[in-house]
Amino acid sequence: MKNIEEKIEALVEPIILKLEYNLYDVEYIKEGKDYFLRIYIDSDSGISLEDCEKVSNAINDVLDSANLIEEQYFLEISSPGIERTIRKDKQLAQNIGKELSIKFFKPYNGKKQMQGTLEKFDEENIYINLENKILDIPKKDIAQIRTVYEWN
Repeated sequence: MKNIEEKIEALVEPIILKLEYNLYDVEYIKEGKDYFLRIYIDSDSGISLEDCEKVSNAINDVLDSANLIEEQYFLEISSPGIERTIRKDKQLAQNIGKELSIKFFKPYNGKKQMQGTLEKFDEENIYINLENKILDIPKKDIAQIRTVYEWN
């Protein structure tokens, strides 16, 4: 499904940029018996329901014409939210020096999840500062990475 996501991203990103939004991510997944195409958009001023509707109207016919997805699916346009899932290197790059929450497929250093500051990353690892110690964590061991919002 990754290939479909990349094709859809290439198809819709110019349209989204023209509407003065940023494309954060594209996710095509099956939940139960249903398929969902989720497109996450962002802007410096935040995202409203009207923004989501505007993008949906602009890309709906383009997606139908391109016919990249054979199955029937539900199209969802939304903001990535305050605490965002990180799936791509470009998203990691935007979060260097920030606090991240990491969940693992199986315990890593005895922990199923941890929180630390992203120092850097490369093709195979992310480097997290955890209590002034840098851990190099293989990306293949990571189930999920999310940003952490400091609630005051």
